[in-house]
Amino acid sequence: MAGRGSRLRPHTLTVPKPLIPVAGRPIVHQLVSDIVNVLDETIEEIAFILGDPAFFGEDVVDSLTELANGLGAKCSIYRQLIPKGTGHAIMCAEPSLSGPAVVAYADTLIRANFELDKEADSVIWTKKVDNPEAYGVVKMNARNEIVELVEKPSEFVSDQAVIGIYYFKDIGVLKQELQYVLDHNIIKGGEYQINDGILRMMANGKVFKTGTVDEWMDCGNKEVTVETNTKMLGFLADDGHQLVSEDIILENATINEPCYIGDGVRLRNATVGPYVSVGKGTIIEDSTVKNSIIQSEAVVKNATLDNAMIGNYATFDGKFTNVSIGDYSELK
Repeated sequence: MAGRGSRLRPHTLTVPKPLIPVAGRPIVHQLVSDIVNVLDETIEEIAFILGDPAFFGEDVVDSLTELANGLGAKCSIYRQLIPKGTGHAIMCAEPSLSGPAVVAYADTLIRANFELDKEADSVIWTKKVDNPEAYGVVKMNARNEIVELVEKPSEFVSDQAVIGIYYFKDIGVLKQELQYVLDHNIIKGGEYQINDGILRMMANGKVFKTGTVDEWMDCGNKEVTVETNTKMLGFLADDGHQLVSEDIILENATINEPCYIGDGVRLRNATVGPYVSVGKGTIIEDSTVKNSIIQSEAVVKNATLDNAMIGNYATFDGKFTNVSIGDYSELK
Protein backbone atom coordinates (compact mmCIF):
# COMPACT_ATOMS: atom_id res chain seq x y z
CA MET A 1 0.00 0.00 0.00
CA ALA A 2 2.85 2.37 -0.85
CA GLY A 3 1.15 4.27 -3.70
CA ARG A 4 -0.26 7.78 -3.41
CA GLY A 5 -3.68 6.99 -4.93
CA SER A 6 -3.53 9.82 -7.46
CA ARG A 7 -6.69 8.71 -9.29
CA LEU A 8 -8.74 9.25 -6.13
CA ARG A 9 -7.57 12.81 -5.52
CA PRO A 10 -8.47 15.11 -3.83
CA HIS A 11 -9.49 12.55 -1.20
CA THR A 12 -6.01 11.02 -1.07
CA LEU A 13 -4.15 14.28 -0.67
CA THR A 14 -4.30 13.96 3.11
CA VAL A 15 -5.35 10.33 3.66
CA PRO A 16 -3.67 7.29 1.99
CA LYS A 17 -6.17 5.52 -0.28
CA PRO A 18 -6.23 2.24 1.70
CA LEU A 19 -7.35 4.21 4.76
CA ILE A 20 -10.26 5.97 3.00
CA PRO A 21 -13.43 4.76 4.76
CA VAL A 22 -15.96 2.94 2.57
CA ALA A 23 -19.20 1.80 4.21
CA GLY A 24 -17.81 3.18 7.46
CA ARG A 25 -14.51 1.29 7.53
CA PRO A 26 -11.08 1.93 5.98
CA ILE A 27 -10.57 -0.07 2.78
CA VAL A 28 -7.51 -1.97 4.04
CA HIS A 29 -9.20 -2.85 7.35
CA GLN A 30 -12.14 -4.39 5.51
CA LEU A 31 -9.93 -6.19 2.98
CA VAL A 32 -7.62 -7.76 5.56
CA SER A 33 -10.55 -8.88 7.69
CA ASP A 34 -12.26 -10.48 4.68
CA ILE A 35 -9.06 -12.33 3.71
CA VAL A 36 -8.69 -13.62 7.27
CA ASN A 37 -12.27 -14.90 7.16
CA VAL A 38 -11.61 -16.82 3.93
CA LEU A 39 -8.41 -18.36 5.30
CA ASP A 40 -10.19 -19.42 8.49
CA GLU A 41 -6.98 -20.04 10.44
CA THR A 42 -4.74 -18.25 12.91
CA ILE A 43 -2.77 -15.36 11.43
CA GLU A 44 0.63 -14.86 13.04
CA GLU A 45 1.80 -11.68 11.31
CA ILE A 46 0.47 -8.98 9.00
CA ALA A 47 3.13 -7.01 7.14
CA PHE A 48 2.32 -3.69 5.48
CA ILE A 49 4.51 -2.10 2.79
CA LEU A 50 4.12 1.67 3.06
CA GLY A 51 5.59 4.60 1.17
CA ASP A 52 7.36 7.74 2.36
CA PRO A 53 6.95 8.34 6.14
CA ALA A 54 6.17 11.98 5.35
CA PHE A 55 2.81 10.78 3.96
CA PHE A 56 2.41 7.36 5.59
CA GLY A 57 3.16 8.70 9.06
CA GLU A 58 2.72 7.46 12.62
CA ASP A 59 -1.06 7.83 12.49
CA VAL A 60 -1.11 5.35 9.61
CA VAL A 61 1.22 2.99 11.47
CA ASP A 62 -0.99 3.23 14.57
CA SER A 63 -4.11 2.41 12.54
CA LEU A 64 -2.49 -0.64 10.93
CA THR A 65 -1.04 -1.84 14.22
CA GLU A 66 -4.50 -1.67 15.78
CA LEU A 67 -5.89 -3.64 12.82
CA ALA A 68 -3.28 -6.42 13.07
CA ASN A 69 -3.42 -6.67 16.85
CA GLY A 70 -7.22 -6.83 16.73
CA LEU A 71 -6.87 -9.94 14.58
CA GLY A 72 -4.41 -11.47 17.04
CA ALA A 73 -1.40 -10.87 14.80
CA LYS A 74 1.96 -9.15 15.01
CA CYS A 75 2.20 -5.98 12.90
CA SER A 76 5.30 -5.40 10.77
CA ILE A 77 5.90 -2.16 8.86
CA TYR A 78 8.17 -1.89 5.81
CA ARG A 79 8.86 0.99 3.46
CA GLN A 80 9.08 1.19 -0.32
CA LEU A 81 10.56 4.66 -0.72
CA ILE A 82 10.91 4.49 -4.51
CA PRO A 83 8.03 3.03 -6.59
CA LYS A 84 9.74 0.17 -8.41
CA GLY A 85 6.79 -2.17 -8.89
CA THR A 86 4.95 -4.95 -7.12
CA GLY A 87 7.85 -7.40 -7.11
CA HIS A 88 10.14 -4.83 -5.54
CA ALA A 89 7.46 -3.88 -2.98
CA ILE A 90 7.12 -7.48 -1.82
CA MET A 91 10.89 -7.79 -1.46
CA CYS A 92 10.88 -4.73 0.80
CA ALA A 93 9.25 -7.08 3.33
CA GLU A 94 12.01 -9.69 2.86
CA PRO A 95 12.41 -10.49 6.60
CA SER A 96 8.77 -11.61 6.74
CA LEU A 97 8.83 -13.77 3.59
CA SER A 98 8.76 -17.32 4.93
CA GLY A 99 6.11 -19.97 5.38
CA PRO A 100 2.49 -19.80 4.17
CA ALA A 101 1.42 -16.28 3.26
CA VAL A 102 -1.09 -14.16 1.37
CA VAL A 103 -0.05 -11.16 -0.73
CA ALA A 104 -2.72 -8.55 -1.44
CA TYR A 105 -2.98 -5.13 -3.06
CA ALA A 106 -4.75 -2.89 -0.60
CA ASP A 107 -7.02 -0.86 -2.90
CA THR A 108 -9.86 -3.27 -3.62
CA LEU A 109 -12.61 -4.99 -1.66
CA ILE A 110 -13.90 -8.52 -2.09
CA ARG A 111 -16.72 -10.85 -1.19
CA ALA A 112 -15.59 -14.47 -1.21
CA ASN A 113 -16.61 -17.82 0.20
CA PHE A 114 -14.47 -20.58 -1.27
CA GLU A 115 -12.30 -23.40 0.05
CA LEU A 116 -8.64 -22.46 -0.30
CA ASP A 117 -6.69 -25.31 -1.95
CA LYS A 118 -3.75 -25.53 0.44
CA GLU A 119 -2.30 -28.53 -1.42
CA ALA A 120 -1.40 -26.24 -4.32
CA ASP A 121 1.90 -24.40 -4.24
CA SER A 122 -0.02 -21.19 -4.85
CA VAL A 123 -3.56 -19.93 -5.35
CA ILE A 124 -4.25 -16.86 -7.47
CA TRP A 125 -7.56 -15.25 -6.59
CA THR A 126 -9.67 -14.41 -9.65
CA LYS A 127 -13.05 -13.00 -10.64
CA LYS A 128 -15.10 -14.03 -13.65
CA VAL A 129 -15.49 -10.97 -15.90
CA ASP A 130 -17.53 -10.18 -19.00
CA ASN A 131 -14.70 -8.36 -20.80
CA PRO A 132 -11.47 -10.30 -20.17
CA GLU A 133 -9.65 -8.32 -22.85
CA ALA A 134 -9.52 -5.43 -20.36
CA TYR A 135 -7.74 -7.42 -17.62
CA GLY A 136 -4.85 -9.68 -16.85
CA VAL A 137 -6.26 -13.21 -16.96
CA VAL A 138 -5.09 -16.75 -16.17
CA LYS A 139 -4.64 -19.50 -18.74
CA MET A 140 -5.60 -22.97 -17.51
CA ASN A 141 -4.69 -26.51 -18.53
CA ALA A 142 -6.96 -29.59 -18.57
CA ARG A 143 -6.27 -30.15 -14.83
CA ASN A 144 -7.52 -26.64 -13.98
CA GLU A 145 -3.99 -25.54 -13.14
CA ILE A 146 -2.76 -22.08 -14.09
CA VAL A 147 -0.02 -22.33 -16.70
CA GLU A 148 0.25 -18.73 -17.87
CA LEU A 149 -0.66 -15.13 -17.00
CA VAL A 150 -1.85 -13.12 -19.99
CA GLU A 151 -2.22 -9.34 -19.84
CA LYS A 152 -5.22 -7.91 -21.76
CA PRO A 153 -5.48 -10.72 -24.32
CA SER A 154 -6.60 -9.77 -27.83
CA GLU A 155 -7.99 -13.30 -28.28
CA PHE A 156 -9.98 -15.25 -25.67
CA VAL A 157 -7.79 -17.04 -23.12
CA SER A 158 -10.18 -17.25 -20.16
CA ASP A 159 -12.69 -15.07 -18.34
CA GLN A 160 -10.89 -15.34 -14.97
CA ALA A 161 -9.27 -11.97 -14.18
CA VAL A 162 -6.43 -11.68 -11.66
CA ILE A 163 -7.55 -9.40 -8.81
CA GLY A 164 -4.26 -8.96 -6.96
CA ILE A 165 -4.57 -11.44 -4.07
CA TYR A 166 -2.28 -14.48 -3.93
CA TYR A 167 -1.74 -17.40 -1.54
CA PHE A 168 1.67 -19.11 -1.34
CA LYS A 169 2.19 -22.35 0.57
CA ASP A 170 5.78 -21.16 1.08
CA ILE A 171 6.36 -17.55 0.14
CA GLY A 172 10.08 -18.17 0.53
CA VAL A 173 9.94 -19.74 -2.95
CA LEU A 174 8.50 -16.51 -4.38
CA LYS A 175 11.19 -14.57 -2.52
CA GLN A 176 13.88 -16.66 -4.18
CA GLU A 177 12.45 -16.08 -7.65
CA LEU A 178 11.90 -12.35 -7.08
CA GLN A 179 15.49 -12.05 -5.91
CA TYR A 180 16.50 -13.53 -9.26
CA VAL A 181 14.28 -10.94 -11.00
CA LEU A 182 16.00 -8.12 -9.08
CA ASP A 183 19.53 -9.51 -9.54
CA HIS A 184 19.06 -9.91 -13.29
CA ASN A 185 17.23 -6.61 -13.71
CA ILE A 186 14.14 -8.16 -15.28
CA ILE A 187 11.92 -5.12 -15.77
CA LYS A 188 8.46 -4.76 -17.35
CA GLY A 189 7.00 -1.30 -17.83
CA GLY A 190 9.93 0.19 -15.94
CA GLU A 191 9.21 -1.88 -12.81
CA TYR A 192 9.92 -5.22 -11.16
CA GLN A 193 6.71 -7.24 -11.31
CA ILE A 194 5.35 -10.03 -9.12
CA ASN A 195 4.28 -11.83 -12.31
CA ASP A 196 7.89 -12.46 -13.32
CA GLY A 197 8.52 -14.23 -10.03
CA ILE A 198 5.31 -16.24 -10.44
CA LEU A 199 6.19 -17.25 -14.02
CA ARG A 200 9.56 -18.52 -12.81
CA MET A 201 7.76 -20.62 -10.17
CA MET A 202 5.50 -22.06 -12.87
CA ALA A 203 8.50 -22.82 -15.09
CA ASN A 204 10.00 -24.77 -12.18
CA GLY A 205 6.91 -26.96 -11.90
CA LYS A 206 5.05 -25.28 -9.05
CA VAL A 207 1.29 -25.91 -9.13
CA PHE A 208 -0.98 -22.85 -9.27
CA LYS A 209 -4.77 -23.03 -8.81
CA THR A 210 -7.53 -20.42 -8.80
CA GLY A 211 -9.72 -19.20 -5.98
CA THR A 212 -12.71 -17.37 -7.47
CA VAL A 213 -14.29 -14.50 -5.52
CA ASP A 214 -17.96 -13.57 -5.75
CA GLU A 215 -17.38 -9.82 -5.85
CA TRP A 216 -14.34 -7.70 -6.68
CA MET A 217 -14.87 -4.01 -6.03
CA ASP A 218 -12.46 -1.28 -7.02
CA CYS A 219 -11.72 1.92 -5.10
CA GLY A 220 -9.49 3.47 -7.75
CA ASN A 221 -11.40 6.70 -8.39
CA LYS A 222 -14.34 8.63 -7.02
CA GLU A 223 -16.98 7.08 -9.28
CA VAL A 224 -16.12 3.45 -8.56
CA THR A 225 -15.51 4.17 -4.87
CA VAL A 226 -19.06 5.49 -4.49
CA GLU A 227 -20.30 2.42 -6.39
CA THR A 228 -18.31 0.13 -4.09
CA ASN A 229 -19.75 1.92 -1.07
CA THR A 230 -23.24 1.16 -2.38
CA LYS A 231 -22.45 -2.54 -2.82
CA MET A 232 -20.74 -2.90 0.56
CA LEU A 233 -23.64 -1.26 2.43
CA GLY A 234 -25.99 -3.75 0.79
CA PHE A 235 -23.79 -6.70 1.71
CA LEU A 236 -23.30 -5.56 5.30
CA ALA A 237 -27.01 -4.93 5.76
CA ASP A 238 -27.84 -8.38 4.38
CA ASP A 239 -25.33 -9.86 6.85
CA GLY A 240 -27.19 -8.22 9.72
CA HIS A 241 -24.56 -5.62 10.68
CA GLN A 242 -25.68 -2.64 12.78
CA LEU A 243 -24.71 0.28 10.54
CA VAL A 244 -26.48 3.24 12.16
CA SER A 245 -25.02 4.47 15.44
CA GLU A 246 -27.27 4.93 18.41
CA ASP A 247 -25.34 8.12 19.21
CA ILE A 248 -26.87 10.40 16.57
CA ILE A 249 -29.25 13.37 16.68
CA LEU A 250 -32.29 13.41 14.40
CA GLU A 251 -34.36 16.58 13.98
CA ASN A 252 -37.10 16.17 11.40
CA ALA A 253 -34.88 13.73 9.57
CA THR A 254 -35.33 10.44 7.74
CA ILE A 255 -32.78 7.67 7.15
CA ASN A 256 -33.53 5.36 4.23
CA GLU A 257 -31.40 2.29 4.84
CA PRO A 258 -29.00 0.80 4.08
CA CYS A 259 -26.79 3.58 5.38
CA TYR A 260 -23.74 3.83 7.59
CA ILE A 261 -24.15 6.68 10.10
CA GLY A 262 -21.25 7.25 12.50
CA ASP A 263 -21.21 8.44 16.10
CA GLY A 264 -22.19 12.02 16.82
CA VAL A 265 -23.81 12.69 13.43
CA ARG A 266 -26.54 15.35 13.40
CA LEU A 267 -29.28 15.26 10.77
CA ARG A 268 -31.65 18.25 10.68
CA ASN A 269 -34.42 18.68 8.10
CA ALA A 270 -32.67 16.02 6.06
CA THR A 271 -33.35 12.85 4.14
CA VAL A 272 -30.34 10.53 3.98
CA GLY A 273 -30.13 7.34 1.96
CA PRO A 274 -30.29 4.85 0.60
CA TYR A 275 -26.63 3.88 0.17
CA VAL A 276 -25.01 6.73 2.06
CA SER A 277 -22.02 6.56 4.43
CA VAL A 278 -21.63 9.43 6.90
CA GLY A 279 -18.54 9.65 9.13
CA LYS A 280 -18.56 10.58 12.80
CA GLY A 281 -19.39 14.12 13.88
CA THR A 282 -20.78 15.25 10.52
CA ILE A 283 -23.71 17.68 10.31
CA ILE A 284 -26.27 17.50 7.48
CA GLU A 285 -28.95 20.19 7.38
CA ASP A 286 -31.75 21.06 4.95
CA SER A 287 -30.47 18.46 2.52
CA THR A 288 -31.26 15.28 0.62
CA VAL A 289 -28.40 12.82 0.20
CA LYS A 290 -28.30 9.43 -1.54
CA ASN A 291 -25.66 7.16 -3.09
CA SER A 292 -22.84 9.16 -1.51
CA ILE A 293 -19.91 9.14 0.89
CA ILE A 294 -19.48 11.95 3.42
CA GLN A 295 -16.51 11.56 5.73
CA SER A 296 -16.01 12.71 9.33
CA GLU A 297 -16.60 16.16 10.84
CA ALA A 298 -18.01 17.59 7.61
CA VAL A 299 -20.84 20.12 7.28
CA VAL A 300 -23.40 19.78 4.48
CA LYS A 301 -26.20 22.32 4.09
CA ASN A 302 -28.86 23.17 1.48
CA ALA A 303 -27.74 20.29 -0.70
CA THR A 304 -29.26 17.69 -2.99
CA LEU A 305 -26.49 15.14 -3.37
CA ASP A 306 -26.34 11.99 -5.48
CA ASN A 307 -23.14 10.14 -6.40
CA ALA A 308 -21.13 12.55 -4.25
CA MET A 309 -17.97 12.17 -2.18
CA ILE A 310 -17.10 14.77 0.46
CA GLY A 311 -13.97 14.66 2.58
CA ASN A 312 -13.19 15.09 6.27
CA TYR A 313 -13.75 18.54 7.80
CA ALA A 314 -15.16 19.81 4.49
CA THR A 315 -18.01 22.32 4.21
CA PHE A 316 -20.52 22.12 1.37
CA ASP A 317 -23.38 24.58 0.95
CA GLY A 318 -24.90 24.72 -2.49
CA LYS A 319 -27.04 23.42 -5.32
CA PHE A 320 -24.59 21.01 -6.97
CA THR A 321 -25.33 17.28 -6.90
CA ASN A 322 -22.48 15.12 -8.26
CA VAL A 323 -19.55 16.57 -6.33
CA SER A 324 -16.16 15.46 -5.10
CA ILE A 325 -14.40 17.74 -2.65
CA GLY A 326 -11.47 16.78 -0.45
CA ASP A 327 -10.56 17.24 3.19
CA TYR A 328 -10.70 20.72 4.72
CA SER A 329 -12.29 22.19 1.55
CA GLU A 330 -15.13 24.71 1.54
CA LEU A 331 -17.76 25.23 -1.13
CA LYS A 332 -20.41 27.75 -0.07
